[in-house]
Amino acid sequence: MKQNMGLVDRVIRIVIALVVAVLYFSGIINGTVAIIALIISGVFILTALVKTCPLYIPFGINTSNNEEDSSKKD
Repeated sequence: MKQNMGLVDRVIRIVIALVVAVLYFSGIINGTVAIIALIISGVFILTALVKTCPLYIPFGINTSNNEEDSSKKD
């Protein structure tokens, strides 16, 4: 898959996932809300690692600053 996530986007996703993990393990969130938040956090971590967000594709969003992307704009 083509990479469509930039560094800032990936860092934000990882920070959100870490915050959710801290909230869960400290007992602030629990139950169904915690399970859903942990699943979403797992997806955030996975998409940050592979640098591709499938939801960006249909909307044409690309936060990556690849050299090939800038050459296509010219």
